[in-house]
Amino acid sequence: MNEFAKALSISTSGMQAQSTRLRHLSENISNADTPGYRRKTIPFRTEFDAGGGVAKVEVGRMSLDQSELEQVYDPSHPLADDAGFFNGSNVDLLIELADAREAQRSYEANLKMFEQARQMSSSLMQLLRR
Repeated sequence: MNEFAKALSISTSGMQAQSTRLRHLSENISNADTPGYRRKTIPFRTEFDAGGGVAKVEVGRMSLDQSELEQVYDPSHPLADDAGFFNGSNVDLLIELADAREAQRSYEANLKMFEQARQMSSSLMQLLRR
């Protein structure tokens, strides 16, 4: 595998990982008001591709955040107990939005790297044709 292909492979794996992260973040944001919803998290790990000789970003198994669920007081809610409380979600919108911005910027950085490697490869091919 040549160096351009390695660069494309690395940046592609980064874009795929951030895309998956953004999907989980959007699910968390959309379910922030769902009673009993637990925030989804995904870890990243480095996976070495022996065939290509590069280390790629891989997404680990999705897990649910086991932190305390918010106790919401609303005696009129159908899920409320005798004291008027029910379990809300453990999604903090501020954290989710900050994580989404970080994932978006990382995705954009990987995209720029991909475009740069593709452009360099194209320029090299044009030089070799002359």
